[in-house]
Amino acid sequence: MNTPPVIALEDVRRTYAMGDGVVHALAGVTTAFHAGQFWAVMGASGSGKSTLLNLLGCLDRPTAGRYWFDGEDVSLKDDDGLSEIRLRRIGFIFQSFNLIPQLSVQENIEMPLYYQGMVAEESAQRAAELAERVGLGDRLQHRPTELSGGQQQRVAIARALANTPRILLADEPTGNLDSHTGEQIMNFLQELNQQGVTIIMVTHEPHIAAYAGYQLHMRDGVIDRIENGADHA
Repeated sequence: MNTPPVIALEDVRRTYAMGDGVVHALAGVTTAFHAGQFWAVMGASGSGKSTLLNLLGCLDRPTAGRYWFDGEDVSLKDDDGLSEIRLRRIGFIFQSFNLIPQLSVQENIEMPLYYQGMVAEESAQRAAELAERVGLGDRLQHRPTELSGGQQQRVAIARALANTPRILLADEPTGNLDSHTGEQIMNFLQELNQQGVTIIMVTHEPHIAAYAGYQLHMRDGVIDRIENGADHA
């Protein structure tokens, strides 16, 4: 692609001290993710895929190597700098939904906007629009416990989209769903991607990874191989 990547990694490494030894969770990863792409990151337990997603989401920082986000080197940013990127440029979808049970659907979707300082009237309107987009426009005042698992994940997706992120990171987004509901969520993510949303998803399920246009396979902290499918960019 001729356009600059949203994310670029150069020889990224992440090590952890464990007892008297060192664990090389990432042992030198160089790759790039462009706007409009849909990636599935795969690999066995301990392959480094979760560590990679944490670094991409600015929840952690590399031990060595360079990480560029929209051309900005974020490798050495302090915690406040990383928090700002997470707040304004990244949307997160988790396996366990991570909704706040005491809050309504509307209030859960509004959470990122609250931290951005958006005025209440605007954030309420944004939440209503996003709830409608994920098919829950009539559930705004419901609590998460009043929703099915698939509906809760749709609320989580709406919340992830609230700040109009540059990239959407999904960690096993169908892991807590039955197969039929999981397919519905994946079809929805695929629709979002076709509308231009950039997605990087960790999964261990080949049939879930098949929804993505690209598959990045990790092994022992490095990229084992990359497979290209249908490019939605």
